[in-house]
Amino acid sequence: MKKYIAEIVIFLLQLFMFYISPLFAGPTDGMGMVVLIILATLILSVFIACISKNRIKYLYPAATAVAFLPSVFLYYNETAFIHAIWYLVVSMIGMLIGLILYKILHWKY
Repeated sequence: MKKYIAEIVIFLLQLFMFYISPLFAGPTDGMGMVVLIILATLILSVFIACISKNRIKYLYPAATAVAFLPSVFLYYNETAFIHAIWYLVVSMIGMLIGLILYKILHWKY
C-alpha cells in the first residue's frame, strides 16, 4: 500500500475536483467549472505519469472516467455523461505528455 501513496493522493485530488469544487460554483458557472476540471485532469494525469513508477498509473484514465459518473447524478443532468469520455481522453493525453516528459528528463547520453 505504501508504494501507491503518490497515486492515491493524486486520485484523491481528482475526486476533490469532481465532488467538492462544484459545490462552490454558482448556477451560471457551469462551463467554467467543466473547463477547470478538464485542466485539472490534464495536469494531474501529467503528474501521475511523471512521478509514478508503478504500472497502476496506466489505469488512471479509466478510473478518472468512472469516478466522474456518480457526480453526474449529484450535480448535473444525464447530458453530462458525455463528459466522462472527455475526461478519459484528456487523462490519456496527459499520461502521454507525462510519459514523454519523463523520458526526456531521464534520458541518458
